[in-house]
Amino acid sequence: MSPAGPLPSADPENPRWQQEAREQFPIVTAHPELAYLDSAATSQKPRAVLEAVQTYLTTSNANAGRGTYPWANRTTELVQSTRERVKEFLHDPEPGRSGVHFTSGTTEGLRTVARDWLVAYLTDGDEILVPYADHRANLDPWTEARQLLAERGVEVRVQALPYQAVSGDYDHLALAQAVGPRTRFVAATHVHHVYGGDMNVHRIREAVGPDVAICLDAAQSVGHLPVHLDDPSLDVDFVVFSGHKAMALPGSGVIWARNARGPVFRPGGWQGTPNTAGIVSLRAALDWLDTVGPERVEHWTTMLTTRLTDRLGRLGPYEVLGCQLSLSADSALPAAQRRHGIVAFRHRDIPSDDLGFILYSHGFMVRADSLCQAGADPRDASVRVSLHVYNTVAEIDRLLTVLASLT
Repeated sequence: MSPAGPLPSADPENPRWQQEAREQFPIVTAHPELAYLDSAATSQKPRAVLEAVQTYLTTSNANAGRGTYPWANRTTELVQSTRERVKEFLHDPEPGRSGVHFTSGTTEGLRTVARDWLVAYLTDGDEILVPYADHRANLDPWTEARQLLAERGVEVRVQALPYQAVSGDYDHLALAQAVGPRTRFVAATHVHHVYGGDMNVHRIREAVGPDVAICLDAAQSVGHLPVHLDDPSLDVDFVVFSGHKAMALPGSGVIWARNARGPVFRPGGWQGTPNTAGIVSLRAALDWLDTVGPERVEHWTTMLTTRLTDRLGRLGPYEVLGCQLSLSADSALPAAQRRHGIVAFRHRDIPSDDLGFILYSHGFMVRADSLCQAGADPRDASVRVSLHVYNTVAEIDRLLTVLASLT
C-alpha cells in the first residue's frame, strides 16, 4: 500500500494528469473559490459517473431479476457484471469462489456480515477481537452480534483489538498474545478514518494464524489507493466498502466475501429491489478510477497530506492526531508510515467546531466533530482534512496560510 516511487518534490507543479482529472468534477470546477476537503465523508463524482447514471435512467431503467423484457434483462445483466467488475477492481485471486453483494454502504455491510454470517458461525465459548478506537460502524455490529447470541443462550467473548500507544496502529505483538484456541474472528480497519494510517493488516494475519476469519472495513482505502486481494498481505475474508466514498452515488456499497473460511456468505432474508442506479454509478466509478490509476491517486493524496502535516506539525498551537513520526516530509521516512489523505488536528485555544466555521469562512469545507470514532467524547472533537485526486497544492498552501494566521 506504499506510494508508487518517491514522493514528489516539496514544491511540485500540478501535473497535467491531475489537472485533467480535476476538470472532470463539475461541482469542483463550478466553485473555484471553495476547497472541498471532506472526501473521507463522501467523495465528489466525476462527469463519467453522472453521465452513466443519467444514461441508464433515461434509456433502460428497470428492476433487476424481476422481468424478461429487454430493459429488465439489461439491468439484471448490469448488476451481475458489476459484481464481476468489483472482483476485477479488487484483484480477486479466486473470482470463481468469492461473492460480491451490494449494500447501502459500509455500515450496513458490516452489520450484514455480523447478522447473517458471524452469528451463525460462532458457538458457545468462542472469542472475537474488535477495534474499540476505530469508526463506530466497525464496532457496534460485533457487539450487537454478541447480544443476539446471548439472547439465544450462546456466550461469546469480545476482546478489544490492542493498539500501539505511539503510532495508533494495531499492536500485533499484543494481538498474538491475545489469540487463543477459541479465537474465531477479527474485525479490522484498512486505513484509519481519523489518523489516516495504514493499519498493517498483514500483521494481523501473521498474529492470528491461518484459520481465523478477518473482516476488513475498507471505507477509506477502496477508491483512494490500490487494493490487491491477490497479495498475501491482504489475506482477509471480507472486504466492505461504501460506493459514495469511491466516487459512486450515496446508497451504494459492497460486501466482498472470500468464502475460504467458515460457511459461504449469503445475506439472509428476501432480497428486495437493488439500488440499480447506485450500482450503475459504482461500475462507472471503478472504470474511471482504473483509467486515472489508483496508484497515481494514492501518490498524489499522500504527497498533499505530507505537505500539510510537515508544516502543520511545526505550528505551535496545533496538535496533529495520530502517529507523530508520520508528520515529516523527510524522504527517508518509511512509506508505511505515510498518512493516506487524512489529517485530523486540534487548535490549543480554538474549539474544533469554531475552527471549522472559521475555515469555511475562508472557503474550506472540512469536518469538525468527534468523527464517529468509537469511544470518543464530544469534547474530543477535532478538525479533519481529507483529500482526493481533485485537490491541489494551491489549496493546501492556502489552508496552511489561514491556519498560520490563527496562531
